[in-house]
Amino acid sequence: MATDAKADSLIEALAQVEGKAEIVDGEIVLMPPAGDLHSRSGSAIWLSLRHYERNVRGGRAYGDNVGFLVDLPRRRSFSPDVAFYVGPRSGGDFLTGAPVFAVEIRSKRDYGPAAEKALSAKRADYFAAGTKVVWDVEVLREGWIRVYRATAPNSPAAHGRGQTADAEPALPGWSFPVDDLFD
Repeated sequence: MATDAKADSLIEALAQVEGKAEIVDGEIVLMPPAGDLHSRSGSAIWLSLRHYERNVRGGRAYGDNVGFLVDLPRRRSFSPDVAFYVGPRSGGDFLTGAPVFAVEIRSKRDYGPAAEKALSAKRADYFAAGTKVVWDVEVLREGWIRVYRATAPNSPAAHGRGQTADAEPALPGWSFPVDDLFD
């Protein structure tokens, strides 16, 4: 990852932030705490990924508020709601590089044209950084998972209640029932 003085300074500042934040467009962007359904659904996905992790070698499941450092023109970090990462451990530091699988769970403010544009831009950044699959998870209104793949970033597979979503090709053989978002 290429570094410069400003990027190093921002990464140091990010490490001091209490709570969740990302570096976007040269600024630290704070992210508000999650609500009930948001947090519970993220935990359900993480737990399922943790079970998957135990059966495969070469990757780890991460819950909310983990920092992934990337080197993109407008973004230096991600902090997905849930992720699966195959890179090296970093001890107490942020992880280097993008996760292979990232989950973004919508909050109350993640609706409408401006939110859709921001979510689309963030997915594009994930794919540019090397993420293979990004889930857009909606639990506050209709209850669905949209599966975006780097190979077809503008053609998501949509899964509603009673259906199961996967993260192929990032996580071969793993899937998650949409209904488990609401347990």
